[in-house]
Amino acid sequence: MADRVSASIIVGGTLNAAEFDELVDIIASERLAIEWDGEPFEAHHHVAGEPLSLFAHEVAGGSFDDLESWCLSHRLPFVRWCGGYSGQWGPERVVSTGDERITSYAVTEDDEVVISRSKIEVLGSFEAVLAHFDTAEFTVPPLVVRGVDADNPASHGGRHVQ
Repeated sequence: MADRVSASIIVGGTLNAAEFDELVDIIASERLAIEWDGEPFEAHHHVAGEPLSLFAHEVAGGSFDDLESWCLSHRLPFVRWCGGYSGQWGPERVVSTGDERITSYAVTEDDEVVISRSKIEVLGSFEAVLAHFDTAEFTVPPLVVRGVDADNPASHGGRHVQ
């Protein structure tokens, strides 16, 4: 059985209605909730003008492999946090700005970015260290579903979006 920890992910970017339906299906398959120990995410939980914030406990390997791969292939920015698993890995934050790449940052269990002496030596300057922290603090933009009127929520693909 895989090592399991708590994890969360924030997803943003722009999708069309059909892609949003795919995203909702992947989120359901990952069993993600709208808050810690909250109800499972459904399409109507999406709030126009905000990114999706999703949460789960007992996440195998601390990552949402299918969801993260889908987001990368659709160039959706996201930030994922996972707790550490003693003797296996430490807590981490993974950042993707929507360019099909991810960068991993060491963090505390409270999601505070930390840096090792060896990383400081590699970065080489105080300015580079500050830039490292700045990129780790990437703010995920809102998730926009094209073709859905925010003033008149519409059903698409059997789903209702706010």
